[in-house]
Amino acid sequence: MARRKKVYEGKAKILYEGPEPGTLVQYFKDDSAPSVAAPATLEGKGVLNNRLSEFFMAGLNQIGVPTHFIRRINMREQLVRMAEIIPLEVVVRNFAAGPLSSRLGIPEGTQLPRPIVEYYFKDDKLNSPLVAEEHIVAFNWASQQDLDDIVALSLRVNDFLSGVMMGVGIRLADFRIEVGRIWEGDFMRLIVADEISPDSCRLWDMRQPERPDGTIPDPQPMADVYTELARRLGVLPSNVTHTTKPTLIN
Repeated sequence: MARRKKVYEGKAKILYEGPEPGTLVQYFKDDSAPSVAAPATLEGKGVLNNRLSEFFMAGLNQIGVPTHFIRRINMREQLVRMAEIIPLEVVVRNFAAGPLSSRLGIPEGTQLPRPIVEYYFKDDKLNSPLVAEEHIVAFNWASQQDLDDIVALSLRVNDFLSGVMMGVGIRLADFRIEVGRIWEGDFMRLIVADEISPDSCRLWDMRQPERPDGTIPDPQPMADVYTELARRLGVLPSNVTHTTKPTLIN
């Protein structure tokens, strides 16, 4: 068998040349992404993230939100469209948590008056700093029209993910996506790329037992989030189990 050509390797995934022009094979590793406070390697995590990302990306495709996802190949790999990745992490926040709480002094768990879209420049050496639209346009990372389209795309993803999560007793506090450009002839459009998995979401469990006084506590971070989310969504392979308590997004 011919050795596949590696295109890129990150902490949690490897990209290989795909079988057809304009495609890539995305392989999910068991290593944790840098933003996840969890053990360096979680056995079976790549299998679960592959299945979960397939679930979310295929669902977005079905409702008309374009993504790079084509199909799952096996337990750890999926076929995706090649895209020019815009060097931004796009974060949508529904509740105050993490750096938003620490920057602005808003108590964690506070519901925001509307979803807030933030941009972080993708550069590990700089620790992916928060940037404004003026930076993005001035340095030609994206145009103002691109940014308008990114906001619209991100809010559609937020509506979909929030509804899916709420249906299985989970609150979507915030999440991160990457956006890429693809060309169809002379026409360019933006698509959701990379992955959607617990590595890129902050999820709070709404199924909490009652307190002795009969009240329900506020949602808490999910224990063993990879396995539990896959179980609730019905995508859990029967031979994968582990336990961990990751903290989910910067």
